[in-house]
Amino acid sequence: MGNDKLTYAETGINIDDTDAVKRNMAKSLQTNDSRVLNSLGAFASLYDFKFPEYDHPVLVMKTEEPGSKQKLAFQHGRVRSICYDMINHLINDIIVMGAKPLAVQDAIISGAVDKETISEIVDAVSAACKEQDCVLTGGETSIQPGVLEKGCYILTSSIVGIVDKSKIIDGSAIRKGDVIVAVASNGVHTNGYTLVRAIMDKHPEVLNQWVGDESFLDAIMKPHLCYYKPLRDLFGIDGLHGMAHITGGGIEGNLNRVIPEQLNALIDLSRIDILPLFQIIRNMGNVDEQDMLRTFNMGVGLVLVVDSGIAQSVMEHVAAFGLKSYVIGEIVEGNKQVVYQQELQWD
Repeated sequence: MGNDKLTYAETGINIDDTDAVKRNMAKSLQTNDSRVLNSLGAFASLYDFKFPEYDHPVLVMKTEEPGSKQKLAFQHGRVRSICYDMINHLINDIIVMGAKPLAVQDAIISGAVDKETISEIVDAVSAACKEQDCVLTGGETSIQPGVLEKGCYILTSSIVGIVDKSKIIDGSAIRKGDVIVAVASNGVHTNGYTLVRAIMDKHPEVLNQWVGDESFLDAIMKPHLCYYKPLRDLFGIDGLHGMAHITGGGIEGNLNRVIPEQLNALIDLSRIDILPLFQIIRNMGNVDEQDMLRTFNMGVGLVLVVDSGIAQSVMEHVAAFGLKSYVIGEIVEGNKQVVYQQELQWD
């Protein structure tokens, strides 16, 4: 054996650099939330789980990542944006069960230590949490040279929310005659980006397209809307029977998760207000309409299944938060399916 020695720093990880990153994180993780009992540096986060205002508190948990959109985000300098994508998507997945978001833990996996980028990610994730009245309590930063290339990042996060057991919204209250209300998305959100990137690679001229007064790049990188604040005051009201976050799989693949046995959701495709961005994606990629419906939200970011008697007041409530909503269907007898009627109106 030779006398050459290897150091950890020479393999790509400098402990001094990672310690500096942790010091920067501490500022972003500062919170006034008294339930957070410790700070950065502990082996794990402590969160006080005493909720006397809940008769039977139930934890609602979810893990999420922003998919291949994050590749575009780091390529085009949208670091903060992708953090909002991740947190907003994560929160939407638990609020459809009537949950209040409490705390988030994130993971940042990188091929090299970039102190500024990692610090910006943590700061943006923390800010996105605070905007939705929850808190980033900690997480993990893992530097993996040789596994990921320098400049490559993989982000993921997990959330804990809370709901009173008697107020869980799981679709079991849905009944025949309920109406289905679409709440508008602001674009692609975080699903379908493998197809979007393929179109960009095959037709780079798509970057010269404009969507209204936005560039194509700005339109596809717009952060995923979070629906918590517009909807939270509706949780627990009589008549709100089900909700579905429209992600991969489209309306059919997500609404069918909450439809009870013996019922169908009848969707009138002609009522869907298709965002212009999806017209460009369809035309530029020559994408089949069924693929569009399975891959994208088509302009519907979330659906509510409500008693017909409260549909108008629910839509007015959502409108007060600047969101468009409208009826796209109804619940009928059936066998737990989402059934499409009519045709999408592209023009």
